[in-house]
Amino acid sequence: MKKSYRIGQIVPSSNTTMETEIPAMLNARQAIRPERFTFHSSRMRMKKVVKEELAAMDGESDRCALELSDARVDVLGYACLVAIMAMGHGYHRASEKRLTDHTAANGADAPVITSAGALIDALKVIGARRIVVVAPYMKPLTELVVDYIRHEGFEVADYRALEIADNLEVGLHDPANLPAIVAQMDTSNVDAIVLSACVQMPSLPVIAKVEAMTGKPVITAAVATTYAMLRALKLETIVPGAGALLSGAY
Repeated sequence: MKKSYRIGQIVPSSNTTMETEIPAMLNARQAIRPERFTFHSSRMRMKKVVKEELAAMDGESDRCALELSDARVDVLGYACLVAIMAMGHGYHRASEKRLTDHTAANGADAPVITSAGALIDALKVIGARRIVVVAPYMKPLTELVVDYIRHEGFEVADYRALEIADNLEVGLHDPANLPAIVAQMDTSNVDAIVLSACVQMPSLPVIAKVEAMTGKPVITAAVATTYAMLRALKLETIVPGAGALLSGAY
């Protein structure tokens, strides 16, 4: 088995967190497992988290997949959950297939994971049916995300929309605020907490705290993407300090 892997990241131009949290998780894994990772990004323009900009940005993902396949990356992660979910029910499947086909056509066949698809799959992996969701988006976009998740067969018992329109501001949101937000929600009868339905909203530092506080598994878009990348690479899905999904239990 290979010991060094190139991680490709398709990143909104204003996203500052995907290239922070996903490397942080995979670098933490390097302390307990032999595999090593390098990180390579291609950007697609987006500043405001509104439907028009998201749709235009998604159109650039094809170019990004080609650019990253030029570098012969081993797996690609598409880091904008809301851009995928705003395109209509089940769109993550179409996006992943189209972008993977681009890498194959370029002679560098590599799986493409969307954070949207990764989150849905992660909820299935842990056997969750009933969840609560925290998202940074404006309420109409948050409702689109909730509807998308419900269409995939999950019950969203409650959600919070933090209503931050500027994507740079989303990246500046203090993760220390998240436990208090979750504390205002009824989590007693849910199977899991989606602490950040957004790869741009930082959450990694408080995952363990929210799990301890609620007694529930906590998933974020970044954690789910990391899990999906490891699984695509056929590596053990374990990262210290990243919550239940990456504990090795799944």
